[in-house]
Amino acid sequence: MAVGVRALAFDVFGTVVDYRSSIILEGLAWNEQKGISVDWSEFADAWRGQYRPNMDRVMSGELPWMNIDRLHRMALDELLVRFEIADAFTEAEKQRLNQVWHRLRPWGDSIPGLSRMRQTYTLATLSNGNVALLANMAKHSGLPWDVILSAELIRAYKPDPAVYKAAAEFLGCEPGQVMMVAAHENDLLAAKAAGMKTALILRPLEFGFNRPFHVSQPLSYDFVANDLCHLADQILD
Repeated sequence: MAVGVRALAFDVFGTVVDYRSSIILEGLAWNEQKGISVDWSEFADAWRGQYRPNMDRVMSGELPWMNIDRLHRMALDELLVRFEIADAFTEAEKQRLNQVWHRLRPWGDSIPGLSRMRQTYTLATLSNGNVALLANMAKHSGLPWDVILSAELIRAYKPDPAVYKAAAEFLGCEPGQVMMVAAHENDLLAAKAAGMKTALILRPLEFGFNRPFHVSQPLSYDFVANDLCHLADQILD
């Protein structure tokens, strides 16, 4: 049992949804439609690779405030040029491609695991994704959130401590009554420093089959689970 915990706050990209495979599948459809031959696994990795650096540019003041949709579009425009396919897409198609992040598919365990945990705990997103993105993704994929919280609400990005503290306040909880659930150790360590409980979800395939996977601090977290169903088994006993 997660003693004293009232709410679970979930990282979304990589933890709850498989962004990489989702982008690759839609990209392959674009290849067929457009008669192009993009390596969409490489494209997806490059797109995700700009996620953290661009958020850091916002938080440092190098860029003005931009939500994740805008940062994704900025990165997309650069990548379309790099992959030499910018002229293959109309503006409307670029907008459609950018919104692939609104249509990400959940890992197979996500909906059953979340549905079980929702019977006991309040379930919230706590993502750097913007509110509209997260709401559209939930609608598209049937993710059973009770509330959608985003770092956008306070114009910051994780792992800024203010994001975790604000989430607890929005949920009407003390930080120790909220457990951050994520597949990323930097997220969990920041949440722990802000007073939250933590659960690490092991997602060895987040970056593909050929990427190394290593947990550096397995004893730092309150729970470590193979997936969300496994976490439900642990905290619902």
